[in-house]
Amino acid sequence: MDIKAFGKLPADVRKKRIKTSLQYRDGSFQNILPTAIKREDASYLDLFKTLLSQPKTVRPGQGIPSVKTDLRNLNAKVPTVVWFGHSSYLISHQGFNIFVDPVLSGHASPVSFFGKAFLGADIYKAEDMPDIDVLLITHDHYDHLDYETITKLHPNIKQIVTSLGAGSHLEYWGIAPDKITELDWWQSAKINQEVEFTATPARHFSGRGLKRGQSLWSSFVLKLNDYKIFLGGDSGYDGQFKVIGDKFGPFDLALLECGQYNINWPDIHMMPEQTAQAAQDLQAKVLMPVHWAKFTLSVHPWNEPPIRVMAEAKALHQPIVIPQIGEPYAIGEEFDQKIWWE
Repeated sequence: MDIKAFGKLPADVRKKRIKTSLQYRDGSFQNILPTAIKREDASYLDLFKTLLSQPKTVRPGQGIPSVKTDLRNLNAKVPTVVWFGHSSYLISHQGFNIFVDPVLSGHASPVSFFGKAFLGADIYKAEDMPDIDVLLITHDHYDHLDYETITKLHPNIKQIVTSLGAGSHLEYWGIAPDKITELDWWQSAKINQEVEFTATPARHFSGRGLKRGQSLWSSFVLKLNDYKIFLGGDSGYDGQFKVIGDKFGPFDLALLECGQYNINWPDIHMMPEQTAQAAQDLQAKVLMPVHWAKFTLSVHPWNEPPIRVMAEAKALHQPIVIPQIGEPYAIGEEFDQKIWWE
């Protein structure tokens, strides 16, 4: 284990900026609604017991089917998404590449023996990636910000956009400050005439150690040429999805978390049915559920998220796509949906 994987808390000029944020109160960033990390009547012992009693179905009994795509030669005439399991995905359009929350080390923790990837879900490595025009980091949890992956990708990243405060980890890992843009909620960063990111609220938390809430967690609105894509990060369900949908929608695609949920932490992750509803609130033309199929971070069966979210999406008449890991999805084009998780 490399101790640098834990990152570094914000200080000095960055800390001064954080203290001016409307989201920062009483020594940490806050959600818009009161948000508990765990259910009020559940003890941490209860949570620990829950995690210890995981059924065998939390991991697939065999390797997950996946597709190996040549990412350097996608030739994407329309924005094309390639998902790598959990919340890591590449968005490519006309040679411009955006990489979101890359975790390609094979584990979702600072140590290699915990949070190991499923067999078949980890076929992509940093070496497979094309040059990255923008790396987007939604928040600093280990399953979204991976030290090993960042250090390998670093030489091929032109620019990084992230939530306010998270840049402290990146600078500590040797990334030049002028490569990093940190956004508070509702702030925007225009990369060029065709690409713009806006940080929007999410209902979650942050932290890589004992101290939580020292950097912000965000969802992001991506304007890419004539397309609008919602990049959800991690978030429990609340009214902000409708606020964002009314302000920026409709979206051509919404990538929303749909996994690692549990009744013991209902505020910080959505149930699959809420994921489908959030897509409706956002006025999403198509929903792509992520944050599943790679790591075990809860106790539900590994393939329960797509089953439940597809059923609810059907009930709501919400279009949905669930590609295999590595299978390109071109926005707006017909998609051959396979039920690959059964």
